Amino acid sequence: MSIPPPAEISRVVYLGTPALAVPPLLALHEAGYSIPLVVSRPDARRGRGKGLTASPVTVAARELGLPVTDDLSALHDIDADLAVVVAYGRIIPSAFLDQFAFVNIHFSLLPRWRGAAPVERAILAGDRHTGVCLMALEQELDTGAVYRRTDVEIDGDEDLEELRGRLVEIGTRQLVEALAVGLGEPVPQEGEPMYAKKITSKERELDWTDDADEIHRRVRVGGAFTSFRGKRFKIHRTSRTELAAYLEPGEFDGLCVGTGTGALQLAEVQAEGKPRQEATAWRNGAQLTSDDRLGG
Repeated sequence: MSIPPPAEISRVVYLGTPALAVPPLLALHEAGYSIPLVVSRPDARRGRGKGLTASPVTVAARELGLPVTDDLSALHDIDADLAVVVAYGRIIPSAFLDQFAFVNIHFSLLPRWRGAAPVERAILAGDRHTGVCLMALEQELDTGAVYRRTDVEIDGDEDLEELRGRLVEIGTRQLVEALAVGLGEPVPQEGEPMYAKKITSKERELDWTDDADEIHRRVRVGGAFTSFRGKRFKIHRTSRTELAAYLEPGEFDGLCVGTGTGALQLAEVQAEGKPRQEATAWRNGAQLTSDDRLGG
């Protein structure tokens, strides 16, 4: 475990990489904390055919005029009261845990969904609640005691980006409020842990014999795909419907598609080699026949 944080915190180093880690950095800067260093992952190729691109956190730090590096060892030369970690993307070596008090914003109700994809796994599992934990950092994955915990209800139709956006907003507010009054003593995690492995391509492939709610959850996580007329076909948004329960799996009736139990209505899709579009526009262009099926 990292060393305990001091009662008063004024100097904060920040470690984060993706876009979801930008709001907490901005909030700490806005709240007046001195940020002597920001650490992010190295520039990477982000997007097909693109060159090396700085991470969103690196870009934000530069815009704020903050020192930023991808060299984690630079922490050895920094004097700070606390290190804040948000989706940094790398395990922090134990040597640094002896130098700073570390806290991490984790987007689940620990110990449920420790690991890399907690929001995705909460949606896929059909969880009705998830949350945000402000936790102490330990060498083991997401095992640290919890300073603050906020329960969040999951709307049955919100997608990954919508839910994650809400959690980031809550976690950012939670962090700033906790630092303002003092972190206090963390509470050890209790209960059986569950681990949130990254979502595989196989999990994103839709099986229309599955339950309608399960397919809807896979679509909400993002990247869901099937086949149509022998080509890859992405499903970006669906809605649940009580209509067309008579359809066979993959069979169409208008925008409704049959599943193993009930039907779903297509809302936004993307044919191979085409931009994503509203399902109504796609259907009008596709000229569906009675023989057409998804997944066939």
